[in-house]
Amino acid sequence: MLGTPPLTSPLRVLVRRLHDWPVASQQVARRNAMVAATACAQRRIEREDVADYLAGDDADAPDAVDLTDDAPVSPPVVVLPAVADGR
Repeated sequence: MLGTPPLTSPLRVLVRRLHDWPVASQQVARRNAMVAATACAQRRIEREDVADYLAGDDADAPDAVDLTDDAPVSPPVVVLPAVADGR
């Protein structure tokens, strides 16, 4: 840096950053837009899957259980683990 004023180098850095800023800003904006579009597409697919399932169009969905008959329903069996109380 012989023969150059001391503010020339910081000024060049500032000018370079100002020159590169629009390109960097555009790249960040594009990346953000791609991430948002991917998230929206995933939500849309999930919404369509749920709508298809609720409409009954899902071929892989299990058959609905008919709860209208008068057959008694037995309560679920609950098995509790043995408790070691140290006595």
